[in-house]
Amino acid sequence: MNRVRILQSLYDFGPLSRAELARVTGLSRSALTVIVEDLVRQGLLTQEAARPSSPAGGKPARPLWFAPDSPPLVGVHLLPGRVEAALVSAGGKVLTKAERLFSPEPDAKAAVEALVAATAEVTDAASTTPLGVGVAVGGMVDSDTGTVVKVALAPALDGLPVGQTLRDRLGLRLVCVDMHPRAQALGDRWFGQGRGRSHFASVYTGEALGVGLVVGGDVHRGPAGAGGEIGHSIVQVNGAPCHCGQRGCWETLASHSWLRTQAASRGLPGATTLGAGALSRLAAARVPQAAELLGEWADNLAVGLVNLHQVFAPGLFILHGDTVAGGEELRSRIERALHSRVPPHPGGPPQVAFTALEDQATLLGAAGLVLSHHFNSPGPTPPRQATSSERPGHATPSERPPA
Repeated sequence: MNRVRILQSLYDFGPLSRAELARVTGLSRSALTVIVEDLVRQGLLTQEAARPSSPAGGKPARPLWFAPDSPPLVGVHLLPGRVEAALVSAGGKVLTKAERLFSPEPDAKAAVEALVAATAEVTDAASTTPLGVGVAVGGMVDSDTGTVVKVALAPALDGLPVGQTLRDRLGLRLVCVDMHPRAQALGDRWFGQGRGRSHFASVYTGEALGVGLVVGGDVHRGPAGAGGEIGHSIVQVNGAPCHCGQRGCWETLASHSWLRTQAASRGLPGATTLGAGALSRLAAARVPQAAELLGEWADNLAVGLVNLHQVFAPGLFILHGDTVAGGEELRSRIERALHSRVPPHPGGPPQVAFTALEDQATLLGAAGLVLSHHFNSPGPTPPRQATSSERPGHATPSERPPA
């Protein structure tokens, strides 16, 4: 757990000296020294060139950072019809990527071959043996066994033993599997706007809706990874049927399916493939009913965020997926709708932000799964929140881009 605290502190604040790490993590100097020396021996961390001593004198500090030749990580994203894989440095830099397409019907054989091929391509590109492979699945998973439980948009993947398949086919020792939004949240926590924050929600929108919640610095999973199916929370009793078999799920009001059905009924151009970007452009061009539909969709998206905020109060919602293409107009509409439905609180109003990681959050988060499991932790444990005075010479998480 303390190893993960040290690594998270480096991701949050950049290269830090031992004294700075001790202050930020709250660990004793002796405990920190033992852990750091072990990480250096493993080849994960290295000491950078000494900084000049301060005007007050003293021994020049040698900041710690991830070694350029440290064992890399592999992140994989399994989606209906597509597999993306990336080789990622321990410092969070994507070194190489691979992609494979497959037909999700009628069985999982094509998916398995695509999964193995994409993973093997990036693994073979590594100069040293990767620490392990993390896989994010666009559906419900059993994170204990590494097995797909259900993928609504690709039923042929149901029951696929992703973890065991990669271990058997590629001879991998460590394979970690989790649900896409939770891996995405881990990407935000380790490498994105969630750095330095102990509470936030990472929200995916598009063909489906999903949320990864970070509570107390940990990604909330539930038993065997049962949590996170927020798209199937009920927001409309006796509402429209959902593909999950229930009625009135949030997805029935805020996914692409609802948006395109509404666009077609209103005669908007390109309705069958309409997304956030196209709708925002139509609204800006004053196409009749486009602005009204954009407002309704923002309201529907906000409904799910309101429920999350009332229960968990994450404070920050980081939006991924199609909504990002909607630009500031859509983001501000969602935030205003959210604010109008939550009562004032001394903690302040919740914020809505678009991801700064573009399309790499899930791959980075999948790679982050490896680090978490490598150090026998169920998820990243946050460092004690540092004040601005405890960040000597370093950018804040929002200012410093991922390494």
